[in-house]
Amino acid sequence: MSNDKFDIQEELKKLPNKPGVYIMHDKEDAIIYVGKAIILKNRVRSYFRESANHSPKIAKMVSLVERFEYIVTDSELEALVLENNLIKEHRPKYNTMLKDDKTYPYIKVTMADIYPRILFSREMKKDKSKYFGPYTSAGAVKDSIELINKLYKLRTCNRKLPKDAGKERPCLNYHIHQCKAPCQNWISPEEYKKQVDEALEFLNGNYAKILKELQQKMETASENLEFEEAATYRDLLNSVKQVAQKQKITDSEGEDRDVIALAKDEQDAVVQVFFVRNGKLIGREHFYMTNVSEETEGQILSSFVKQFYAGTPFVPKELLLQEKIEEEEVISKWLSGKRGNKVWLRFPKKGTKEKLVDLASRNAAMVLSQDKERIKREEGRTIGAVKEIAALLGLDKVHRMEAFDISNISGFENVGSMVVYEKGKPKKSDYRKFKIKSVSGPDDYGCMKEVLTRRFLHGMEESKELKEKNIEEQFGSFTRFPDLLLMDGGKGQVNIALQVLDELKLNIPVCGMVKDDNHRTRGLYYNNEEIPIDKHSEGFKLITRVQDEAHRFAIEYHRSLRSKEQVHSVLDDIPGIGPARRKALMKAFVNIGDIRDASVEELAKIPGIPENVAKDIYSFFHGSVVR
Repeated sequence: MSNDKFDIQEELKKLPNKPGVYIMHDKEDAIIYVGKAIILKNRVRSYFRESANHSPKIAKMVSLVERFEYIVTDSELEALVLENNLIKEHRPKYNTMLKDDKTYPYIKVTMADIYPRILFSREMKKDKSKYFGPYTSAGAVKDSIELINKLYKLRTCNRKLPKDAGKERPCLNYHIHQCKAPCQNWISPEEYKKQVDEALEFLNGNYAKILKELQQKMETASENLEFEEAATYRDLLNSVKQVAQKQKITDSEGEDRDVIALAKDEQDAVVQVFFVRNGKLIGREHFYMTNVSEETEGQILSSFVKQFYAGTPFVPKELLLQEKIEEEEVISKWLSGKRGNKVWLRFPKKGTKEKLVDLASRNAAMVLSQDKERIKREEGRTIGAVKEIAALLGLDKVHRMEAFDISNISGFENVGSMVVYEKGKPKKSDYRKFKIKSVSGPDDYGCMKEVLTRRFLHGMEESKELKEKNIEEQFGSFTRFPDLLLMDGGKGQVNIALQVLDELKLNIPVCGMVKDDNHRTRGLYYNNEEIPIDKHSEGFKLITRVQDEAHRFAIEYHRSLRSKEQVHSVLDDIPGIGPARRKALMKAFVNIGDIRDASVEELAKIPGIPENVAKDIYSFFHGSVVR
């Protein structure tokens, strides 16, 4: 249904008395809010009542609604699942959002195989494998898998056994005594299974047996003067102890549970989760929630639980929560369906569980506090630095800055770079590379003129196309013009930029970065004067970062082109010079610089170089036609 035909009051009358999900659209047809309802008619109509006492956030959202749509479901539980999916897919502006969208690693034991393997996995499938986790550190998971394979000599290959047994020679792991070669049928499935069972015990946290065995083997090897072997057992022993120490016992019940608490201020919230598996705290993680200024702690926790567990395959038996949450019953039912048996939502107020929740809450508060300090420092380096630059130049605001640089070697493969900074931070998705088309030889000013002309002409053409299609929002990186143009040079580079902008009838401030004898910025060139800048200020540091980034980006592009065309010479760009004449020139002169400095007469003396070609060579390097 098109926006101009959508009558909100008429459509409200058609809403059904059924559960479902409603979706709010703005005038651009973007989805700005997704919600669920037990009765769609009552819930959606409540947004548009004149007497409704909405919070400022909801009032603003409602004022932007141009149309809504809805999807009817059979139950509130189905509506909750659909709501989660739509929020994750569209990330609406006015929904309370979980910023981090992570997938956690698991350790997977392929029990369906005759000779099982232990693997790293980002998902938990409904197969015959056993899964351990989730863990918060991918590195720790990989280290644990490596340790287990060393301890129990399990195979790491992906051969299909026993089908492929004997088809290839055993791999290096067999020869260094880290695998017993099931690929050759040199260990029976029954014997191999014993090793796997011991590995499963290890994964379940039973370390006593392996610690005792490694201690005995180390001592035996030492007594037999086999010191290298003893050292190997010592290292394994230390690795196991390290893993064992990380597994802190949190209770004696041996249950899987997540402990969830939050801390919030006027704008932000941090949710802290402790992951407890088999009664052991295996890790913790914190998450940021946005759009929380008018939400209660219970509402934030409710949004978090729905979004987090919609995206993770593992659901523990119990959630310990800091506050009562909205929709407790339906969320519990949904989580139980995902797990396959009952999931309990607890809100402890005393005892050990309450202390765990309190610990999570204090950790969340610490993260929030530290993050505020980090953001404050970061804003000084970015937004604060931009404000300094704007004030120095007398500009009202500077949101987007663009800087350009040229790179070449003796005129070979001239390239240009465009780097973009928004709010003082690099926006790498808007970086662009230019391969110079109209300039031959070392002419930085000519190259810069081409780059700037192409950049702004492209932007003007894209903007024109968008207007013709009645698209107001500008999506392309070229259509967004800078508030300040930074040139990697002084007066000369600035004048080239001003000339291009004048020809295209564009009004954009242009500032040059004036360098000292060491090629470091010493000041800014703006409006025909050099402006000194405090070298210890954040503004100066930002200017330096922008300059270095433009230079780095240009050089990397130039280097990539050189690596693709190592045999290319600047001589190949001269008309009339082929492989034979290039070889003759390089034989007669030591380097390109000597060829550039040679006269027409000296060039014409080289065998195979006629006078007319000598004149072309001289003209190429000196920019003048020799008659």
